[in-house]
Amino acid sequence: MEPTSVTRIGLLLVRPGTLVAASPLFGGPFAPAQLKVGLTLLLAAVLLPSVAVPPADGSATLLLIVMRETAIGLALGLAIQALVAAAELAGHLAGFQMGLSYGALVDPQSGVRHNVLAVLYANIALLTLFLTNGHHAFLRALDDSYRTLPIGVGGIDGSLAGAVMSMLGLIFTLGTRLAAPVVVVMVVTELAMALLARSAPALNLPAAGSTVRLIVGLMVLAIVVPVVVSVIAGAGDSVLRLGAEAAKAFR
Repeated sequence: MEPTSVTRIGLLLVRPGTLVAASPLFGGPFAPAQLKVGLTLLLAAVLLPSVAVPPADGSATLLLIVMRETAIGLALGLAIQALVAAAELAGHLAGFQMGLSYGALVDPQSGVRHNVLAVLYANIALLTLFLTNGHHAFLRALDDSYRTLPIGVGGIDGSLAGAVMSMLGLIFTLGTRLAAPVVVVMVVTELAMALLARSAPALNLPAAGSTVRLIVGLMVLAIVVPVVVSVIAGAGDSVLRLGAEAAKAFR
């Protein structure tokens, strides 16, 4: 195989490889390296007949092409990360109100210590994306990106800042929406407990407050989990659009 052919195949591996490495749907940091490499090779083999890979003239041009390919794949992967981060934020807000912030678990997806609800919400988000074929949608977006953004040297468009801001805004707005039912009910519960403590001090509600918060929070959580699934499923198209917009900034 000629060096030129090896270089072209290597360039074709960059964009799907970055998507696989950055997205929790296709691997994440704790997936076996052999699995991620195999999936990258499989995606590149499928894309090879339909993707034109231009020759790279010089090491400087090759470096620019690799950087651009990495940025495009990273933009698509970070869109999925934004959705998972929104779910984790919702779990942190709800868990704090329920008194679960004292205990933490290591999230297998990110390796970061989260409370129990943050891990639960993040895994619900990932399972929802799989059940709604979100991974298929992002693979189609990867294929479409080669038609709108062919391999080559490009620049950075001014729309990148707006796309990044939209992703960050999605994290906070979606996270707040997901956590709102639990947070509102827990605030009402806190007010009711405060009124009872003032009217009947002999009940010693502060001692039983943590138990009451936990019971009420778990009851509300059992009711709102189906709603969380539907909200995350509805946000899948918005996340995909934001990822495509961020990728198109590297024209």
